Amino acid sequence: MTGNSSPLPELVDPQRLRATLDHAVPSLIEGTIWSVGRNAIEAMALPAPMGAVCQIRRRGQRPIPAEVIGFEGSTTLLAPLDGSDGISPGDKVVLLDSVATVPVGPALIGRVIDAAGNAIDGQPAPAVVAKAPLDTDPVSAMRRPPIHEILTTGVRSIDALLTLGRGQRVGIFAGSGVGKSTLLGMMARGTNADVVVIGLVGERGREVQEYLQRELDQATRQRCVTVVATSDQPALRRVQAALTTTSIAEFFRDQGKNVLLMMDSVTRFAMAQREIGLAAGEAPTTRGYPPSVFSMLPRLVERSGTSPRGTITGIYTVLVEGDDTNEPISDTLRGLLDGHFVLSRKIAQRGRYPAVDILGSLSRLQSHLVQPEHIQSASTLRQTISVYKDNEDLISIGAYQRGSNAQVDRAIALMPQIDEFLSQTAKDIASWDQTVASLMQLAAQATIASGPPVQTDGAQVAVNANTGPPVASSPPAGSPAPAQPA
Repeated sequence: MTGNSSPLPELVDPQRLRATLDHAVPSLIEGTIWSVGRNAIEAMALPAPMGAVCQIRRRGQRPIPAEVIGFEGSTTLLAPLDGSDGISPGDKVVLLDSVATVPVGPALIGRVIDAAGNAIDGQPAPAVVAKAPLDTDPVSAMRRPPIHEILTTGVRSIDALLTLGRGQRVGIFAGSGVGKSTLLGMMARGTNADVVVIGLVGERGREVQEYLQRELDQATRQRCVTVVATSDQPALRRVQAALTTTSIAEFFRDQGKNVLLMMDSVTRFAMAQREIGLAAGEAPTTRGYPPSVFSMLPRLVERSGTSPRGTITGIYTVLVEGDDTNEPISDTLRGLLDGHFVLSRKIAQRGRYPAVDILGSLSRLQSHLVQPEHIQSASTLRQTISVYKDNEDLISIGAYQRGSNAQVDRAIALMPQIDEFLSQTAKDIASWDQTVASLMQLAAQATIASGPPVQTDGAQVAVNANTGPPVASSPPAGSPAPAQPA
């Protein structure tokens, strides 16, 4: 080679070239609009695969995107991403991509985007480094490392009694107006995760800005990626928002980050998929949900979890219909997730927030994450709450007589402190050490208060759970003990 010779071009990686060719989209594939009806658009002569992204070119108007959702013989069924107004018979449909993707990159942190990855926060478009497919295969079960690290949330009731691990997947089950969104905001502010990815699926448009400004402080917003699809947008956009949220979380997970993914709500995702499935001709099954809903739910939640590079801790809110936690979507998700937090309307009406029903909630991994003394203390508090709840009706009407049952006496004495421990304002973030110390102290008081009474000169000695020292009382022999006030 002489000095004047130009350098040889760099050789192309054969595997990369093969992968590119495998995903290449043939050019000039287009069809024609045949009809619009049954919540779906029918196109003829459009050999596009399921999930392909197309563009409908309306006469005299800007094109609109659509996605292939099914086939009927030679007819291709499309779902529009931005409404179907202005479409007329004979309009051209052009295949853009055989796989739906979303732009990803570190510049998404601190931004608010729509389901397609476009910035909607009034700032310039974020710089992206790649495009990630919306629908990917979950990490293989045999490649998932066990969950062994605690994920703190700053919420005392969760950290103390429902401890989460990095890579765990849980659901927050509640009716409307019980505090799901507020609890998500508390967890976003108090978590020790590296990145928080929030998906607002089917949210009311009025509440999006309020949620970002009220529930998340400035520091929290700077480490969050927020994906928004409001309730007025087409069903396909709402489904796409859930998939976009998960794909972005997977990108940061593959960068070695511990990601907290919060989706509000997975129920609206299921409802949107119900609309799409019925439009594609699926038969309705339980409560009108087609089979595709129950096949997409496990695929969605299985994409969270641990991987050899990082973790995605998934928090999915479940909007239960009529406060019925056994309706189809709730029942399905409870079996798919690694725990469930139930928010009680009765507790919320008493003014205790977050309204977590401790007895109705469960973290399947708590016993594997915390120390044995933590487990024992949490079990003691659960038993105390259970005893009080079993006798709550008698206590509230004054029918219970103090001294009849030592366990009930202990529960009555400790419930004000337990309620105070479980109560927390939206802006109050509790540290892990403080939470564990308070839990241990409450459990110790419960253990002391449950001990047998001590007889001294005919006087019965009871333990005051608030102060610790014994307090003597001398009721007349044979007379009933005074009733405990409600």
